[in-house]
Amino acid sequence: MTVRAIELPQLWMPYPLRVNPWLSALHEENESWARAMGMLDDHGGPSADRAIWTRSAFRDMTVDQLTAWTLPDASLADLRLNHRFNVWALAWDDYFASAFKQTGDLSGAVAFTARLHAFLRPEQGARLPEPTNAVERGIADLQHDLFPPRLAHWRHEFNRALARYIDAGVEELANSRSGRIPHLIDYAPFRRESFAAYTAPYSVELATGARIPEQIRQSRTVRALLDAFMDFMGLANDIASYEREVHEEHDVNNLVLVVGTSLGITLHEAVPATLHLVNARLRDFEHLRQSDLPQLVRRSGLDRDERAELETWLRGACGFLSGLHAWYTGAPRYASSDLSLQE
Repeated sequence: MTVRAIELPQLWMPYPLRVNPWLSALHEENESWARAMGMLDDHGGPSADRAIWTRSAFRDMTVDQLTAWTLPDASLADLRLNHRFNVWALAWDDYFASAFKQTGDLSGAVAFTARLHAFLRPEQGARLPEPTNAVERGIADLQHDLFPPRLAHWRHEFNRALARYIDAGVEELANSRSGRIPHLIDYAPFRRESFAAYTAPYSVELATGARIPEQIRQSRTVRALLDAFMDFMGLANDIASYEREVHEEHDVNNLVLVVGTSLGITLHEAVPATLHLVNARLRDFEHLRQSDLPQLVRRSGLDRDERAELETWLRGACGFLSGLHAWYTGAPRYASSDLSLQE
């Protein structure tokens, strides 16, 4: 068997990378929260449950860079808060993969997920169960801080997005156990859930202090723009994590496999087709931002302050996508994910 790399189109990214000026401060405390939650094998907190990462594995993920690259406009306090959420999301992902996906333990995954649901309470001040592992400890801690008064309106929607995120993990495991590769038509909306992409508008609002004006938030144009925004995040991740997910975790929930199976084409053909599809989704976002959204703004009669707030949010969204792209293409977590073809 030989491995032959093919020439691939590049992931398109029209927005320049902007780095948060507080990156160095975040770097200094990069491990502190993960250690306190018991996610590191050298943590100083509770030791009854197994750690998720070694210290070196955690550092290789460069979560501090991910946070500072995706939220270039955030204050240090908001950067720290989103950093903890990013750490938690990756902790859930890696713990779920090692404990359930790699073992095929569907019943254990269902039980683990059912307990996590008890921590995702939309009611402010709701009493939470006593955490029994690092993932539960992390989400319990986050529930106290994620929804300050200016973001209180996010409590229900954010926890609903997290519930869909953890439920999607069980569905992915069921697919992998049965060998069922999802169909392309169903996969994009499912990937928004399995990537926790519905939380991303919260992160942009956290960083910029700006919201999409209420008058247009539920419009068809804005919904389409948000769908394209979220699709790029998860689908581009499938390209970056292909090697780890498909070859190491034996996961069938990956866009490359989905495209190949749904269209009945070879891996040789599916790889560039997948890249073109992801690039096309970002072009959809850019077209909506540059062409359709300005027309909607004019029709809706937004005032100057509302237009400025929308522009601030959109600038933050573009920065978010650029930061993710930089992390996918430069982080050691994805260093082994060159898309090569085995023949």
